[in-house]
Amino acid sequence: MDGNGRWAKQKGKLRVFGHENGAKAVKQVVEGCAELDVKNLTLYAFSTENWKRPKLEVQTLMKLLISSLKKEIKTLHDNKIKLNAIGNLQALPTKVYSELMDVIEITKDNSKVTLTLALSYGSREELINTVKQISIKVKNNIISPEKIDELVINQHLYTQNLPDVDLLIRTGGEQRISNFLLWQIAYAELYFTNVFWPDFTKEHLYEAIINYQKRERRFGKTSEQLS
Repeated sequence: MDGNGRWAKQKGKLRVFGHENGAKAVKQVVEGCAELDVKNLTLYAFSTENWKRPKLEVQTLMKLLISSLKKEIKTLHDNKIKLNAIGNLQALPTKVYSELMDVIEITKDNSKVTLTLALSYGSREELINTVKQISIKVKNNIISPEKIDELVINQHLYTQNLPDVDLLIRTGGEQRISNFLLWQIAYAELYFTNVFWPDFTKEHLYEAIINYQKRERRFGKTSEQLS
């Protein structure tokens, strides 16, 4: 969800103004996915690198997260959306973590859409933690090296209960992955748009999905094999 700061700057406002308006785009996209019967939506809300940003901006983002979670509980329930979170969640401020866990608990029985927030998330850190976990199990003879495969790795990722990514959308004009779900997007279709996140609407979501539907996903096979 990129471009909040640049969007605000264009309007002569502080970066936090962009983050506040970005929350409206979140609601649009979440509701759009529910209407389209998209089963899983993951939003890159706060990266491990984002902790390096100015203190005021980080504090504002955390406050915005709490207020948004409280405000949108009814929307989550009305759309049968289950909240999930991945990342180094223990690094979050105590109040943010507590509120997050409360909403996850309240929505745990919803089953139409799983909305995953990537918070204090970095894919390299995730992979390092995965290697450490598996290494300990190998050392303790719980797993033999010969048995390590994609399934074993998937079982030790933050996303162990989620499918691989089909479509990755990045707003704001940048064309890079920025340490997001590096393992999980191995076969994802990538879609980049110049639209800043606060301006991203359901219509932009539809455009991205229509673009995705026109692509041929071969997973290493030839077009002839698929047909």
